[in-house]
Amino acid sequence: MRALIVVDVQNDFCPGGALAVAGGDEIVEQINNRMADFDAVILTQDWHPAGHSSFASSHKADVFSNIEMPYGPQVLWPDHCVQGSLGAAFHKDLATDRAELILRKGYRLGIDSYSAFFENDRSTATGLEGYLNTRGVQDVTFVGLATDYCVAYSALDAARLGFAVSVDTALCRAIDMGGSLDQARRDMAAAKVSLL
Repeated sequence: MRALIVVDVQNDFCPGGALAVAGGDEIVEQINNRMADFDAVILTQDWHPAGHSSFASSHKADVFSNIEMPYGPQVLWPDHCVQGSLGAAFHKDLATDRAELILRKGYRLGIDSYSAFFENDRSTATGLEGYLNTRGVQDVTFVGLATDYCVAYSALDAARLGFAVSVDTALCRAIDMGGSLDQARRDMAAAKVSLL
């Protein structure tokens, strides 16, 4: 079975949002069109409590600065995708009714979660691997936001877990901060992730 995993197509990652990704809204219609090509559709949703440890405001620090957390380095982001907020909602045009599973991540106050499979400590599981295995999914394709963070981390974890993994780069957009997109592409290629 093949699954399309749509990563974080939420208002705060689209133009006008708190952590807007350039062109983040341009991919919504094409993502909807691709859904019919897969046996299963899964949506991920960034879902932070107010005062989350990845927010610069929680540390009285500069946005996009880096700090060391118990699990490793952490970029400090603007407050975004706060649980229940309009910013955390899916983009209004995303075909959410097609999803068989909506996986929320980043809801633990003290740890961020880029990957759909693990928190940023790389060991606390979200449960997605078990869901896919139970459903008999062996092949996953990622689309969404942002290529160089949540999409790449998810794709790398999926490859590490033994899934056949593709990223449809035409249906992703990147933050691209300090060479992060080029690094993500190199990491994914090295992990045998197919970049479509």
